[in-house]
This record gives sequence, C-alpha cells and structure tokens, in this order.
Amino acid sequence: MSRDAAASPALPSGPAAQDPQARRDCPLCEQPGGIEVWRSPWMRLIRADEALHPATWRLVWRRHVAEFSDLSRLERVACCDALALVEEQLREQLRPRKLNLAALGNLVPHLHWHLIARWEWDAHWPQAVWAARQRQPDAQRLQALAQRLPDIDQRLRQALQQRFDPQITLE
Repeated sequence: MSRDAAASPALPSGPAAQDPQARRDCPLCEQPGGIEVWRSPWMRLIRADEALHPATWRLVWRRHVAEFSDLSRLERVACCDALALVEEQLREQLRPRKLNLAALGNLVPHLHWHLIARWEWDAHWPQAVWAARQRQPDAQRLQALAQRLPDIDQRLRQALQQRFDPQITLE
C-alpha cells in the first residue's frame, strides 16, 4: 500500500520515524517549543520564543519525519495549504516588509517550517535572522509588536480551525 493510501496519519514513515531514540532525542517531539497556537492530528503551529524576532512561528509536523518528501502526497498538500494560510494571515495582520519561510532541519531533523515576519528596523535586516546583527534592537517596536501577538495567535487559530477542523453536519 502506498503512503497516500495509508489509513492513519499517525503512522511513522522514514528511518528517523522508526527509531525510538531519534524521537526521544528530538526537542520538537519532547518539548512544546513555544506557545501552541493550534494543533491538528498532522501538524501544530507554535509561536516561538525569539526575543529579537517575536513574530516567529513554526509549523511543526507532529509525526517525527526529517524530510518533506517523507510525507504522503495528501500530507504534503495539507502542509503547503497550512503554510500558505498562516503566511496570508501574518501578512494581513502584521504587514511586514517580508515574511521569511525556512525549512532547514540541520540541527533538529524533524520536519518544521519557520515563518518569520521581518521589517527594516529589525536587528538583522536584511540578513537572515541567524546571521550577525546589523543594528541594535529597537526595544520600543519589539514591545509594541509583542503586545499584538496574542490577538494574532487567536486569528491564526480561528483561520486554521476553519480550514482544517470543519464541523460536518448532515441535514
């Protein structure tokens, strides 16, 4: 049976998913990784605790897999749809100069995507958030941004629930 026909989204696949030690050593399997905004059977969205970039979220695949290609075709479509939905919501709510998407996994080989809102005033602009600082952090702007995040989390939760957790009623 192909992965696309698998009955349960919780079934592990790929070498890392079948290694219990890999799951025990994985911070995304063993720790929340931030404030959980939303959870489904396949994925979860967390807001990461990043002091210099508080508008950082991670879409984390719940099953321990290392690569996007470890997902079934249906899972890949759902993952991309969730990424696009979160990106759209963040762009609409925050109006950043740029929304960075990244899926690296070199240090944490568990499939997850970083969604990072960026502005010209941030400490690393225009470089990657992992690069050397370009300027001192703007504490006032960071504080103002941080105060908006709980409301944005709620809007993200609502959008994701509407898309992925529909209530089916039969009349």
